[in-house]
Amino acid sequence: MNKDKKSPFYFGEVVDGYDIRVLNEREARAGAGILFVFGSISFANAYLLHNFTFTKIFVTIFMIDFLIRIFINPKFSPSLLLGRVFIQNQIPEYVAAPQKRWAWFIGLYLSIIMFILIVVLGVMTPIKIFICILCLILLFSEAAFGICVGCKIFNFIYKEAPKLCPGGVCEIRQKDEIQKFSSIQRYIVIFTVITIIGIATLFIPKEEPQVMINETQTKTTIDVPINQMKCSPGKCGGSSK
Repeated sequence: MNKDKKSPFYFGEVVDGYDIRVLNEREARAGAGILFVFGSISFANAYLLHNFTFTKIFVTIFMIDFLIRIFINPKFSPSLLLGRVFIQNQIPEYVAAPQKRWAWFIGLYLSIIMFILIVVLGVMTPIKIFICILCLILLFSEAAFGICVGCKIFNFIYKEAPKLCPGGVCEIRQKDEIQKFSSIQRYIVIFTVITIIGIATLFIPKEEPQVMINETQTKTTIDVPINQMKCSPGKCGGSSK
């Protein structure tokens, strides 16, 4: 391990008291949160304005960031370094490096697919939207809840893998009383989820009624609703004039 430490190309840190290489979970969550913010802006910009310039830039940076994490060293990852700026004064939470590397491979595969579809080919396909939403869900789960989906898959496949998981979820233990739900709390959670879904449906774009224009009219002024989705020339199927 000491020999590997002399080279910049190693994954995970050697910390006293741990028999495997580890990473700081707080830093990983902060990096995921930063990527989630810019990913959300990118997705909203592409969906609402049909402008994919910012999306192309973000996808490229996202892919390069994960390439650095996996094949060079996580300590040189731009997103993780930005995350360290915010959590450097917090006590580190160490997690096993192998699970994180496996989880980040999933992010790398998704970013490569997005890079090919958006940057290289520039094609419009539902797969692109699905992968983008999936990436945002994975990033949000890690940043907000400390849930590393890739780590869970890794531990499911490799039964004898190190159990040093984010939040200590790999260790079998009895839940503390503060972690349990009462009947009233369950109803509050269900009501909250239903309310969020109901509010979200209000923002789903609805088809605007066609406006009939009298042929005898020489000029008609139509007010465009403020919330109507804008399209760049040639993006929504219409001709650009």
